[in-house]
Amino acid sequence: MYSASEDRYKNNSVRHAGQTGLMLPPISLGLWRHFGSADPLSDRRDVILHAFDKGVFHFDVANHYGDGQVGFGSSEQLLGQILKDDLKPYRDELVISTKVGYEIHDGPYGIGTSRKSLIQGINDSLQRLNLDYVDIYYAHRYDDTTPIEETVRALDDIVRSGKALYVGVSNYEVPELKKAIALFKQLGTPFVLDQMSMNLLNDHVETSGIAQVLKDNGAGVIAYGPLCEGLLSDRYLGGISSDYKIHHTNASLLDNGPEALVAKLNNLNDIAKGRDQTLSQMSLAWLLRDPVVASVIIGTTSNKHLDENLKALDNLEFSTDEIEQINKLIK
Repeated sequence: MYSASEDRYKNNSVRHAGQTGLMLPPISLGLWRHFGSADPLSDRRDVILHAFDKGVFHFDVANHYGDGQVGFGSSEQLLGQILKDDLKPYRDELVISTKVGYEIHDGPYGIGTSRKSLIQGINDSLQRLNLDYVDIYYAHRYDDTTPIEETVRALDDIVRSGKALYVGVSNYEVPELKKAIALFKQLGTPFVLDQMSMNLLNDHVETSGIAQVLKDNGAGVIAYGPLCEGLLSDRYLGGISSDYKIHHTNASLLDNGPEALVAKLNNLNDIAKGRDQTLSQMSLAWLLRDPVVASVIIGTTSNKHLDENLKALDNLEFSTDEIEQINKLIK
């Protein structure tokens, strides 16, 4: 029987989502890839429980996550099994988030953020997760086929029903984000986060104005893909293979060819070495410089990699010289 480490909160700070009471660990664990029906439950259980022992109390998933069409929802099922068998005594310590909006089943209501899709989505997710409520429920994407008023009202009703404590959006750009926030404010909905692709090489959240909109409205951003699909690790310092698949939000990084990107990665790695950090650790620390970033969501199936990433928290300060050097490389 699992018993959590008594030292799980030792030396582990928490961060607020904007000016709200929602607190998150600086580094969260996401179950986007390799946590589905095709993956070994015992190995994934070990990583999730190890993360909790290390003070990672936020686990992020989505109803779409799994192993393709036959596996949609299986990442929620995997987490739900562990929540039921091992983490149930610790439910009040956990922050569990899930999302709705991408494909989950056949038919027009298996995708999008209509009222029907959201209401049946939360019910199905709770069943797979073995929970009575989730802490954060996201609209996973902006759905231009559904009035934003309908999506916001449905999210508000889900909170009022007790099936979610807070709501967020994901992949919302400034125009729809502003409109959604205004509607949430009218309803009094506890909107807390915009989950966006964000990493050392991708400053879209800042340059687009998203970060400022969130700051102005007391909410936060939570970063997915903070290591840019592994680019911000030592894995590609020797070169990027031709079969490397980059996330569409980072595709422009290869505009000047892989050789130019590899050179940039090595220059950044030299700065990290001077900080006594790996490139991954420095990349996570860079995002956490800004208080609008409530947490960064890493994806790993390795306890060793998890522990290495958590060491980023040992050095979150950047000198003026380091900031100047990094900005010269990434701007």
